[in-house]
Amino acid sequence: MANVKIIPADPHRTKSKACIEETPKLRVAAYCRVSTDTDEQATSYETQVEHYTEYISNNPKWTLAGIYADDGISGTNTKNRTEFNRMIEACMAGEIDMVISKSISRFARNTLDCLKYIRQLKAQNIPVYFEKEGINTLDAKGEVLITIMASLAQQESQSLSQNVKLGLQYRYQQG
Repeated sequence: MANVKIIPADPHRTKSKACIEETPKLRVAAYCRVSTDTDEQATSYETQVEHYTEYISNNPKWTLAGIYADDGISGTNTKNRTEFNRMIEACMAGEIDMVISKSISRFARNTLDCLKYIRQLKAQNIPVYFEKEGINTLDAKGEVLITIMASLAQQESQSLSQNVKLGLQYRYQQG
């Protein structure tokens, strides 16, 4: 058997081309929504858009894939949420690698819709990160927590709607 000579690595040699190339940046989009057109909500809407533009742009591993924002649109139904639907289409077209939203209730207030879109994105290996709850949908515990939180968001929306209806009915009766 021949003698084997071990040659230590030369720290002065340049790295191979494969090592030099950076991994591609994650294309991250944000979804923002406010449900009414009040001045207070308008400020929240602008704040969400500014926050996520900066948040995504300041992460060196991310590139901004867009801010999708529905202003004055209810979260109980996705039919009239044009920006939400446009974002889902961009995800399905392979233009977005990750979605960030302030909270589950901003993403959807209907449990079935919420789970439907999360599962649709998950099948494409696209996580949704809910900042307030700290939930990443690709985590194992994510779907259980999302189911619970989405149910609570839906219940809150239904309760608020009922309170508004009762308030209007009371005012109508009072003249």
